[in-house]
Amino acid sequence: MAMRNPVIERNRSPALAIVATALAVAFVGAILPTPLYPLFRHAFGFSGVTLTLVYAVYVLGNVAALLLFGRLSDQVGRRVVSLPAIGCGIASAVAFAAASGTAWLFAARALSGFSTGLASGTATAWIAELYSDGGRGTAARIAAAANFFGCAAGPLISGLLAQFAFAPLQLPFFVYIAMLCGVAVAVVFAPETVSDPKRRFAEVSLKPRFGVPQQIWLAFAAPATAAFAAFALIAFYAALIPNLLADSLHQSAPLIAGLIVCELFGIAAITIAVTGRLGSQAAMLSALALLPPAVWLLVGAEIAQSLPLLVTAAALGGIAGGLGYRGSLEVINRIAPSDRRAEVVSSYLVVCFAGNSLPVIGIGFLSSATSALFAHVAFAAVITMLAGVAAITGIKYMPGG
Repeated sequence: MAMRNPVIERNRSPALAIVATALAVAFVGAILPTPLYPLFRHAFGFSGVTLTLVYAVYVLGNVAALLLFGRLSDQVGRRVVSLPAIGCGIASAVAFAAASGTAWLFAARALSGFSTGLASGTATAWIAELYSDGGRGTAARIAAAANFFGCAAGPLISGLLAQFAFAPLQLPFFVYIAMLCGVAVAVVFAPETVSDPKRRFAEVSLKPRFGVPQQIWLAFAAPATAAFAAFALIAFYAALIPNLLADSLHQSAPLIAGLIVCELFGIAAITIAVTGRLGSQAAMLSALALLPPAVWLLVGAEIAQSLPLLVTAAALGGIAGGLGYRGSLEVINRIAPSDRRAEVVSSYLVVCFAGNSLPVIGIGFLSSATSALFAHVAFAAVITMLAGVAAITGIKYMPGG
C-alpha cells in the first residue's frame, strides 16, 4: 500500500526525477548492444538465426521477472527491489564485457531482461505513487517516456563509443556500469512509498496473477494486438537494423545503426510526452493507421537501398510505436476491473514481450530458409494484417475514451 507523509510531499519532485532516471537507465541496457551485434557476430562467427535468438532471450528474463517477482515490490518496498535489479544490470554488463563466445551473450541478454523487467515494474509503480495527484494517465506517460528515452540513449552511447573509442565490445558496458552505480547511489536517497513493508520471507507471496475476465475479452483483444504489432516493429529495429544497413544499404558503421535506432526510440518518447491530450483510444487507433506505412517504408528503403527513406521509416515507426504503447496501455488500464487490474496488465505485458521476440525469431528462421528481403516482406504483411484486425476490433468492441 502506498503512503503519503510530509517527507514524500517535500521531496516528491527530486524523488520523481531519481526514479524516472533510474527507469531510463535500466532501459539503456536493453538496447545498448544493438549497434554492437555485427561486431559480436564477426568476433564469434554465429549465424543470423543465432543473432535473433540472442536478442530474443532477453524476453525470457523479462517473463521470469514478471512471473516470479512481479508483485514483490508491492510487499517489501520499491527501494529493496530496485537495488537488486540494478545489481542484475551490472552483472549483465560484466558478462557482455567479458564475453568470449556466444554463450556469454545469451547469459548477458537474459540477465539484462531480468534486470529490466524487475526494474520497470518497480519503478513504474513508484512513479505512480510519487505522482498520484497528477492522475494515473500522467504517471503512465512519464514512465513510458522514460522507458523510450533510455532505449534511445543506449544505441547512441554504444554507437559513438564503438565508432570513435577503443575496445568497442567492452567500453560501452564499462560506461553503463558507471551509470548504474550512480543511479544506485541516488535510489538510496529516494523516499519509500510502501507502508509497512514485509521483512520476513515467509510473509511474502510470489504467486503470479494473470488472466483476462471473460466480459472484457473482446475489448482486450484490440489493445493487446496493437501492442504486439507495435513491439514487433520496435524489435525489428532493435535486433535487425544493423544487419539491414550493412547488407542492403552498405552502411556498416556502428554509429549509423545507433543513430537510426536512437531516432526511432527518441521520436517515440517525444510522441508520448507531447500527446497527453489525445485520448487513449484515439492514440491507439492512430498508431494502427501509421503502422502499415511505417513497415512498408522500411521494406521500401531496403529495396531502394535508400538511407533517407530508412530515416523516414524510422521516424514514422517511432510515432506509431509511441502512440501504440501509450494508447494501448491506457486502454488496458481503463477497461480492466479495479479488483483485477494487476492480472489484466500482466497479461497485456506478456503480449508485449511476445511481440518483442516471436516475430524477430520468425524473421531469423525465414531469412535462413529463403532470403532476408522475403522475410521482411512477410513481416510487413503480418504487421499490416494485425493492424487491420486490431483497428476493426477496437472500433467495434472497445468502450470510447
